Amino acid sequence: MDEGIKLKSSRHYWKLWLVLILIAASFGAGLFLGKVWQVRDLVSNEKGGVEITKVLNLYSKSRSSSADFEQFWILWNKVKEKYVDQPVDDVKLFYGALEGVVFGLEDPYSVYFPPKQAEEFAEELSGEFSGIGAEIGIKEDQLVVIAPLAGSPAEKAGIKSGDKIYLIDGEETYGLALDKAVAKIRGPKGTPVKLTISHDGLQAVQEITIVRDTIIVPTVVWEVKNKDIAYLRVSYFNDDTWDQFDKAVKEIKLKSPKGIVLDLRSNPGGYLDTAIAVASEWIKSGTVVTEKFSAGRENNHATIGAHRLLGVPTTVLVDGGSASASEIIAGALQDYGAAKIIGRKTYGKGSVQDFEVLPDGSALKLTVARWYTPKDRQIDKEGIVPDVVLESMVESVTSTAGVVEYKDLGLEKAIEVLSNN
Repeated sequence: MDEGIKLKSSRHYWKLWLVLILIAASFGAGLFLGKVWQVRDLVSNEKGGVEITKVLNLYSKSRSSSADFEQFWILWNKVKEKYVDQPVDDVKLFYGALEGVVFGLEDPYSVYFPPKQAEEFAEELSGEFSGIGAEIGIKEDQLVVIAPLAGSPAEKAGIKSGDKIYLIDGEETYGLALDKAVAKIRGPKGTPVKLTISHDGLQAVQEITIVRDTIIVPTVVWEVKNKDIAYLRVSYFNDDTWDQFDKAVKEIKLKSPKGIVLDLRSNPGGYLDTAIAVASEWIKSGTVVTEKFSAGRENNHATIGAHRLLGVPTTVLVDGGSASASEIIAGALQDYGAAKIIGRKTYGKGSVQDFEVLPDGSALKLTVARWYTPKDRQIDKEGIVPDVVLESMVESVTSTAGVVEYKDLGLEKAIEVLSNN
């Protein structure tokens, strides 16, 4: 789900999770977004199509456009007149048209949400929602799992970062829009969903049935490893993450650890301002991340806070499920030499989505910029390459009693690097 990046009011946030469409790409945001509520009222009356025409004609007179809106009305009227199941709901057609416009951008992270879906999307950001607990995205036209959330039904069922999803309840996912895929996977608590998948790097296809549940995301946990290493795991950056992280840092400081392992593996992202605050704990001053917009405009996000972990030896664990906010933190700490990055190349989700709730309760999530690290490295589609690249993060070991145990090679290497520092 986007997923992806998001803005909450004026806050940037992104999140692959669902990351999940205006009536022509040429519609200007200012005029069109301001008029949505009027249009919705108009399509509800008996003159639906005629009244919508007035609104669109008003727009077309105020701005130039290469789009021929006459074609839209030809199609609208044919659907209204000839579709087999009558009467056709004007409001549903209108919202469908809005979704289609953003879909035409061919950007899986730009999405128009009708009111109900917008409410569900906001619900997810609060840190509690019903589903399987996995962030999904589209990579090379294939629906993939970015990361299962820790302790989620998806993780318990064996879903892993990088898994390819071919079918959802028997329906093919090829060509399926990201928001539609998310809607099919999500559902009421206690209901099952069947996914046909293959694990990353393997050809074997398998079916996995997952029972949906209420997903409560505990985003920060920490513990002491090897007596003097603080292991700090951040699984997501949502509403509650900063408070949990702040509390963890206070507790860690009391232990005076020799070093810190920051684990961002399978962390799909979250709020931008939280990511900046987290990265700032290791960086005294300077830019954490730069947003580059169209027409050459840039926005540099500087460090904030008390920089309580400045100078503390740190390693950061990442993998292919580390995306968005995770990549911002890893990239910034790497560029400033504040930490060694260990693991696998990250996902490469470096685009910025502006999220705006419209007066009728619908919402628009639109890609408006791309992220760059302090040394001007593009994150989007490039990802962050670790300082220490590991071929495998986990190793299975079978005991003489036949019990299979798993060694966390990533964590072992991260601790080793700190111990040799």
